[in-house]
Amino acid sequence: MDRLADKKSASQFLYPPIDPFDQRMMDVGDGHRIYVEQCGNPDGVPVVVFHGGPGGGCSPAMRRYFDPTHYRIILFDQRGCGRSRPHASVTNNTTWDLVRDIEHIREKLGVDKWIVFGGSWGATLGLVYSITHSIRVSHLVLRGVFLMTQRELDWFYGGGAGAFWPDVWARFTAIVPKQEHGDLIEAYNRRLFSGDLATETRFARAWASWENTLASIANDGPRGDSPAEYARAFARLENHYFTNAGFLEHDGWIEANLDALQNVPGTIVQGRYDMICPPLSAHRLHEAWPRSRLSFVARAGHALSEPGISAELVRTMDALRREN
Repeated sequence: MDRLADKKSASQFLYPPIDPFDQRMMDVGDGHRIYVEQCGNPDGVPVVVFHGGPGGGCSPAMRRYFDPTHYRIILFDQRGCGRSRPHASVTNNTTWDLVRDIEHIREKLGVDKWIVFGGSWGATLGLVYSITHSIRVSHLVLRGVFLMTQRELDWFYGGGAGAFWPDVWARFTAIVPKQEHGDLIEAYNRRLFSGDLATETRFARAWASWENTLASIANDGPRGDSPAEYARAFARLENHYFTNAGFLEHDGWIEANLDALQNVPGTIVQGRYDMICPPLSAHRLHEAWPRSRLSFVARAGHALSEPGISAELVRTMDALRREN
């Protein structure tokens, strides 16, 4: 019997907790040191996990989508967040710096090719990395697709999602003067980088609360403030990247370069009711990427922890296990 049959909760879809066999800080230059860990089978099929945000950091729960007897699981905290240092720093912190860091990790760990697994911003980074280093990617597994376009930013920070969550949107916008509501990313940018820690923390928590509230279909309003340290890194890095359009050459850069994935197979897992990264982006990506498979998950939102999304991701990784 398939081990996913007749399971009831998200936690039951996942493998038991896995302890790392290798944890280290890597100096990647530019004044940055990033946290890297490995767990599972040291001789197994390598899979690298890209967390969301930017600024979200990795967590032990991210290890649990992979059979530890088969996979060599590699996680890392991107520049400026999690256990990487300096914390909440945007200096020398761009998409292309992260791509270089990924290659640094691959080379240092002696990996030739790996499965790339990422969600939300991690899906964005997975696509950019795979487009520019396709020969290093054996399969691309994406969840909650974000293509880093102005259309998507307008949806989430321009009132689109707010039409479905008007009470939460009102909280997010209320702390900014009305005359600045035309560009909330810029308005928050001024406060998140004000140099005053109390102001930065207040606006960081409001920024994080807006996103975290909309992450799960089960949520029905804010559930308290995020810890100050986490919120400050999360908000500052996200805002920094979004202010700079992801440091891509032009709007729509990912879609314009999808020909580079013609030899890379992929799986896309998308919540049907994702309020943060609407399903349109996943559908557009699938339509333009012939070697992709798209799975819409009914009654699921954005979060990695959604039961249906967790189940589908485990199915995907188990299917890839059987192929290798």
